[in-house]
Amino acid sequence: MLIFRVICFILVLSHFFYGASYISLGEKAKYPKLKYFDYVNPKAPKGGVIKNYSLGTFDSLNPFVIKGTPADGLDLVYDTLLAQSLDEDYAEYALIADDIEVAKDNSYVIFHIDKRAKFSDGVSVTAQDVKFSFDILREKGSPIFRQYYADVKDAQVLDKQNIKFTFKTTKNRELALILGQLQILPKHYYEKNSFGKNPLLIPIGSGPYKIKSYKVGKEIIYERDKNYWAKDIPTRVGQFNFDTSIYEYYKDDTVALRAFLSGEYDWRIETSAKVWARGYVGKAVDSGKIKKVSIVHSLPSGMQGFFFNTRRDIFKDIRVREALFYAFDFEWSNKNLFFSQYKRTKSYFNNSIFASSGIPEGKELKILDHYKKELQETAPHIFDKPYLIPTTNGRKIVGENRRENLKYAQKLLQEAGWVVKNNQLINLKTGRPFVFTLLLDNPAFERLALSYAQDLKVLGIKMNIQKVDLSQYMNRLRDFDYDMIIAVIGQSLFPGNEQRYFWGSQSATTKGSRNYSGIKDPVIDNLIDLLLKAQDRNDQIAITRALDRVLLWGFYVIPHYYLPSFRIAYWDKIAMPSINPKYGFSQYLWWDRNIQKEQ
Repeated sequence: MLIFRVICFILVLSHFFYGASYISLGEKAKYPKLKYFDYVNPKAPKGGVIKNYSLGTFDSLNPFVIKGTPADGLDLVYDTLLAQSLDEDYAEYALIADDIEVAKDNSYVIFHIDKRAKFSDGVSVTAQDVKFSFDILREKGSPIFRQYYADVKDAQVLDKQNIKFTFKTTKNRELALILGQLQILPKHYYEKNSFGKNPLLIPIGSGPYKIKSYKVGKEIIYERDKNYWAKDIPTRVGQFNFDTSIYEYYKDDTVALRAFLSGEYDWRIETSAKVWARGYVGKAVDSGKIKKVSIVHSLPSGMQGFFFNTRRDIFKDIRVREALFYAFDFEWSNKNLFFSQYKRTKSYFNNSIFASSGIPEGKELKILDHYKKELQETAPHIFDKPYLIPTTNGRKIVGENRRENLKYAQKLLQEAGWVVKNNQLINLKTGRPFVFTLLLDNPAFERLALSYAQDLKVLGIKMNIQKVDLSQYMNRLRDFDYDMIIAVIGQSLFPGNEQRYFWGSQSATTKGSRNYSGIKDPVIDNLIDLLLKAQDRNDQIAITRALDRVLLWGFYVIPHYYLPSFRIAYWDKIAMPSINPKYGFSQYLWWDRNIQKEQ
């Protein structure tokens, strides 16, 4: 099913190491004298075309604001202050900034701008552009920027090449690296063209590609900037090898698959277990022209699931949410819909050391003890029972486990004031039936949704399924106008500031945030603040596990499943490096095998 978009964040540990070309936390970087990353081919030839596909539509070329649906690939236009490698979890290396100074007390960071850095129109990148980018994104960008940079007091231009960011706190150890991810916008361009006013304004950036042309909702074409200032910078060697990158849009994934098998585009990451098992057929597959690979990774799974909107009265009662959690028959769905390809998600930080398990102990227990009074009211069993995922024999209502799960769910619903009358679950106070709507934009989830609707029907609950197009879905998502959605919150190797945006009380009322469930819990807020101030690795692990446990016992999500690999199908014109990075993949490490290396 859906693979979440990877968002990389940085490890929070106690010591910075910095030099002319890198900055890291906790230990020295893997590449203290970087020539190129191990997972690239430094001799990869340049040239050719890579054809990508996208689902849905787009009506914006501005990825920084919440209005509109931005086109895919826009990250190609912009460079960041620093570049993060895909085989490390804690280091960033020189890009626009070629030197970094971090205060010993972590009260500020100074970035020195590489004098060679230029925008695609030939204008030099300066500290003024960095300050402009930081200020405009906080002022007019998506709400995520204001929360992400909440602990940054201000940005001060020291001179043409140096900019200083002063912090509100010395405890947030990842701020310097977070700022290293800042994408830089050209001040001179937006002084003439108001930022965010025209969603289809073709942007200017300092990245490896420029927009060549586009057709709204149908296609966008990027061309490699042959004057790209950073093409010989170590963090860019062996990457961005195609002269042209095309994104073709399809309304339906079934149509998109047929187009791929016919050679209309070059590669796809497969999100459907059924399609992966049965969909790749035809002469091109049989002859080996189309290849299938599973690339194992070490990324945390994040949380994919049915997200309750607790802003709705029907889901405010935790007993109701837990009851619906017990009604979901994952084993049947995995076996009958997904060819038993998936593992059940049991944590918001699954597939990582940050996942809680068993009952709390050690440092985690001490942390939770500070909130014992509050937790005993909202999650009374958090201290003495492990969070367990209900299981079945995969045969729907046949089997003892399935019956026991439904009986427990029914008991919870009765305690919450719901009773079954004439095969309908009715609220004793209002007399209204238990009816809600699952909002969908991805038809790939429809089979799972229909199966879950059948699970709930046994309890007398009616779940309607409403399918809408991407534009309507995004608008309703931003306004929190839904009862339930299927969503994904991707987690990083080392959690930090982004947790505010996912679960913080402020984000619950911030339109466009990713606090889909509307969580407003002072304990969770405090745990996030504590996480940002973690002074060593052990503290970070314990705090994150505590946060994970409180989220799980809040029953805000009915967890789905995960796959610890990327399923990629591609035509044989594509060549890939021999080493796969541990923490992601990028088609911009690939090259056209039919092109000879430029002499």
